[in-house]
Amino acid sequence: MKLADHRAQTRAEFHERLKRIGAERYHDRHPFHKRLHGGQCSPDEVRAWVVNRWHYQSRIPMKDAAFLSRLEDPQLRRIWRHRIEDHDGGVDAGGGIRRWLALARAVGLDPDYVASGAGVMPATRFAVDAYVRFVRDMPLLDAVAASLTEMFAPKIHAERIEGLLKHYDFADDASLAYFRNRLTEAPKDVEFGLTYVLDHADTLEKQDAAAAALVFKTDVLWAQLDALWHGYVEGRLPPGAWRPGEGLLDSAIPEPARDAAAVP
Repeated sequence: MKLADHRAQTRAEFHERLKRIGAERYHDRHPFHKRLHGGQCSPDEVRAWVVNRWHYQSRIPMKDAAFLSRLEDPQLRRIWRHRIEDHDGGVDAGGGIRRWLALARAVGLDPDYVASGAGVMPATRFAVDAYVRFVRDMPLLDAVAASLTEMFAPKIHAERIEGLLKHYDFADDASLAYFRNRLTEAPKDVEFGLTYVLDHADTLEKQDAAAAALVFKTDVLWAQLDALWHGYVEGRLPPGAWRPGEGLLDSAIPEPARDAAAVP
């Protein structure tokens, strides 16, 4: 191998490398998202997505808290901690978690059922929990780099808002508030995270590690959709997975089923 092969990429070259990872591997390309945004998902497929995606949403602030606990630089902690506030919100209101539960209610799910974590598929749980461990245990540069899937998120959020509003009766400003808020929150996260990675990945070895971390995160996202497709499109549900009819609000239960449930 020539010596030139060992040189670090320039800042611009490395940035382009990271963007190519998103273009090739981000989960906006997954068939389940095409199905969801195109209005082809059944109500139960949408509910399965909401139930399983909850595990990811609920673990994001836990992931960020684990990352914060590792930081000795108080300024870096000050910059990062707003991510927890974005998702957890205040004591009484706000935050992405509450907005996700509002979406759950809109699609006919009991928010308490969703928040319990019942019905999450094993593959979803394994993938998401692996991401939390990655951020907790890997070098700080790798942990920040894994968050850079946010570079590609505004596009999918915009597509999702447009597709859900066009095709599904539950979709309105209230139920889609999570995605609308991420249109402005995610770019702020990316601005800092990308600068941090480009500044600190100053050797080829570090650049390779950061790129691998971003690939890992795209795999985490893709694996969750693979599980949904396998379970709810192909109908191969694993034990413990949410099943249609479980965890529904009374208003979402068809009348005959509701009447049957009321019979002593």
